[in-house]
Parts: sequence; C-alpha cells; structure tokens
Amino acid sequence: MNYTRQLLGGLFILLISGLFFACNDDDEPMMPMPNPTGNATTYQLGPVSNPSISGTAEFVENDDNTVTINLQLSGTSTGGMHPAHIHFNTAAEGGDIALSLGMVDGSTGMASVTVDALDDGTPISYSGLLNFDGYINVHNSMQDLGTLLAQGDIGQNALTGESKVYQLGSVDVDGIMGKATFRERENGEALAQIMLENTPDGGMHPAHIHLNTAAEGGAIAFSFNPVDGTSGMSMTNVAELDNGDAFGYDDVLGFDGYINVHLSMDDLATIVAQGDIGQNELTGMTKTYMLGEKDVAGISGTATFSQRVNGETLGEIMLENTPDGGMHPAHIHLNTALEGGAIAFSFNPVDGTSGMSKTNIATLDDGTAITYEELMDFDGYINVHLSMEELATIVAQGDIGQNELTGESTTYNLREVDVPGISGTAEFKERANGSTLAIIMLENTPEDGMHPAHIHNNSAEMGGPIAFTFNPVDGASGMSMTNIMMLDDDTPITYEELLTYNGYINVHLSMEQLATIVAQGNIGSNSN
Repeated sequence: MNYTRQLLGGLFILLISGLFFACNDDDEPMMPMPNPTGNATTYQLGPVSNPSISGTAEFVENDDNTVTINLQLSGTSTGGMHPAHIHFNTAAEGGDIALSLGMVDGSTGMASVTVDALDDGTPISYSGLLNFDGYINVHNSMQDLGTLLAQGDIGQNALTGESKVYQLGSVDVDGIMGKATFRERENGEALAQIMLENTPDGGMHPAHIHLNTAAEGGAIAFSFNPVDGTSGMSMTNVAELDNGDAFGYDDVLGFDGYINVHLSMDDLATIVAQGDIGQNELTGMTKTYMLGEKDVAGISGTATFSQRVNGETLGEIMLENTPDGGMHPAHIHLNTALEGGAIAFSFNPVDGTSGMSKTNIATLDDGTAITYEELMDFDGYINVHLSMEELATIVAQGDIGQNELTGESTTYNLREVDVPGISGTAEFKERANGSTLAIIMLENTPEDGMHPAHIHNNSAEMGGPIAFTFNPVDGASGMSMTNIMMLDDDTPITYEELLTYNGYINVHLSMEQLATIVAQGNIGSNSN
C-alpha cells in the first residue's frame, strides 16, 4: 500500500515538472536593457512663447548603438501633454520633423525615448545626432502645434559659447537703437540676433549687411530675416552671403561691412539703426579736437577721430549753428593753422542742417595710407569752409595730431613803454609735439597799425639782440598768433625751454618806427 502511494506521488511530481519545463520552453527569452556607455551631451532649450518655460535635452549613448533622449523642462503646467520633435535645419531657418520625441508630461516636465532611427527609418546613432543639422521644438499641445514652449539648436548647430556684439545706433528715427549679436555654431556658421528698442508694433524692418563702412556706404552683401517691430527681434542663420559665397562666424569678425536696418520694404531710404561690424568695428579709442569759430561768428564744434579694429579711423565733425541747407567742405591741411598748408585729406562735407559729417579715413587724398595712430601724430589742422563757392571763408578751424594744445600755458604781462595806454599779455601754449603757440594780445593799438614783435636775449633792463620774430600784431584786433619751433637762427626751442629762456619781448610801433616800443615784458627766467 505504501509502495503504491509512493509510486503515484513520484508520477505526479514528474508530471508537474514536465509541465513546468514545457511552459518555459515556449516563453520568449528576456531582452537585456541597454546600458549607457558613459557618453552624454546636453543641449539647452530656451523659452519661446512663455518666458518661464525652459529646459534641457540630454542625449545618452547606449552600448547597443541606441540613443536615449531625455527632455526635462521647468515651468510646465500639471496635466499638459507637450509634443516634442527634432526638426531639420536650424531653428532660425525652420524645417520638417526628423524625429518624434514623444510627449513631455506637464506635471513632471519630463519625456524620454530611446531611438536608433529617424521617423523615416534612416538609422541614427549617438555620433550621428551630435553632428546632426537640426533643432528641437517642444509644442504646447497636439491641437496647438503653432505655439512653441521651448526650442534649441542641436548637433552641428549647437552654439559654442563664443559670441560678438555690435552696437546699432539710431539714424533717421530718434530712439530706435539696439545691437546685433553673432553667436558661433559648432559647424562654424553663426546665429545672428538683431534686437532693437522702440520699433513700432506691427512693423517689419528689412536688415542687411552692406559692404564697406557706414560712412562710405556700399552694396548689400547679406540679408537678415526682417526685424519684427512688435518684438524688436530678428533671428537669422549666417552660412553664406547673398551671392552664395561661404560666410561663417569667423568671416563676420573680419568682414569689411556694416549693418543697416530700414523702416520698411516701401521706405528703404529711411535707416532706423546702423552700425559698423567686423574689421570696421570701433575699438573704443577716440580723440576729440576743438574746432573754434573763425570767419563766421557762432559756428564752432569738434572733430572726433575713432579707431577701427583694422587701424583705420572714423572721422566725425559736429558743428553748432551752421545754416540749414548748407553744405560745408572740410579738409585736413598740412602744418599748423597759423602756418597754413596744402590739403592733405578731404572729409565728406558737413551738412548744415545737422551740423554733422562722417568720413572713413584710410588714405590721404594722394593715396598714402594713414592709420589712427598716425593721425594722432599728424602735422596738420582742420578747416571747415562756408561753401564750395566760398572756400576762402573759414567757419571753423582747429589744430590736430602733434599740433594739438596740451592745456599747459604760461602768460607774461607786457607793460606800456613809449605809447601811453598800450599794454597786454603774451601767452605761450604747449603743443603735443613740444612746440609752442604764442598769442600776443594788446589793448588800444591803432586800428590800421601792424606792430612788429620779437623775443630778445637778456632782460628788458639789460637789452639784447633779437632771438625770435613773431607774426606782427594786428592793430585792429590787437592780436598776433605765431608757432614757435625754433629761433631765428634755426636753433630748436621747446615750450619747456621757453619757460626758462633768458629773454624779453618787445612790441614796436611799426617797421618804420622800431625805436618806439609800445609794449614790453620779461619772459622765461627773467619773469617775476
């Protein structure tokens, strides 16, 4: 009996075991989960329609040649489901969907997919995605694909972090200004972002890179996407010029060009913002020279030289009280204004209505190259004339370069001597090159007189021979202006040496009456 029970029990166990193994033979084998290789790259997803929503896209390489793409957004709302895709091209250009990334759960801000092919079946690997010409869009919903929550360039379009900002100043419309930012991509191309302030809502403003400097003007070389007046923004991918020539980030930095933003397609002549770029960018080094009034009372101003990256110069003349509608020729002349000299460089004429002239300075009129640094040491002066027909009438004038006045000056008194009532001063002003501008100013000189003046050796009490001859004092104005670089015997003399010179000044009644001294005063080491 026990034997029978044991036999039946053994048969039951064998039956159950056979069924167990039979079931296991029919099941599919378990697929191993892919393991990350340790290689991963993260791209930033910036806000689009909602500034509070942004995030990242992480690409993770797996050991089975698949890629896991993890999206993580912050600022999304609970309950929302947000479709996400990789598109072809850059975000600035736009393109078709290349790969669907599933739905971002608004509650967690997360989505994750593992892929080995694009939507059309084209195989894609981790390295392929890192070199992919694409961008990611995260949409509001399946019913509202037109509203983008977040966006970011990926692969070869990703930004390296290198960027260059150029300022765009207002031109024809007050208050509209901004900047153009170029950002380098991994593939060497650039993302160009123009951002303007105070553009009118609803307007569309064409924008271009032109050849040459803004002061010179030039043809269109590259067309941006128009600036949206409502946002003030334009985003454009920069890969080639309008003629098809390659044009990347590094090319922009060395380009001979400038940017114009126009009011509209129907009013291209009105420039709302403008700025030099590339090699024409201003370095921030500037020098301003005063232009004093000359033949027309009340007209005066400044000439500002600004250094460019390529060593050239932007010359800006700004005058006050010029007559509306006038055009005033302006030049750099050789020598000091007192000595006079030939024209070395011609500016663009000063517009009387605005009082302004802008000119690029790269070569003198004879073709000789001249840099900003060389202008700072140039032996010259500026004349601004009344008109082309009246060049003899100088409306403003000023010394530049080595002839500029340093601000250092010394004044000596000239007392009356043989003619009662005539007295004044002799002022010595230091120039940048160490020479001296001498200004004699007398009171009560006869209007039709011309009064020779000299520096003599020794003190006035001792007397001595003539060492230097001034330009004669004009009796009508009582003034004489003379540049002093050397004595009459050609001995060089500087401003500092004049301050210790053993001498005195005599001003005579006339060339025929040199014995009559109208004013006299000790200078240099002899002055009190």
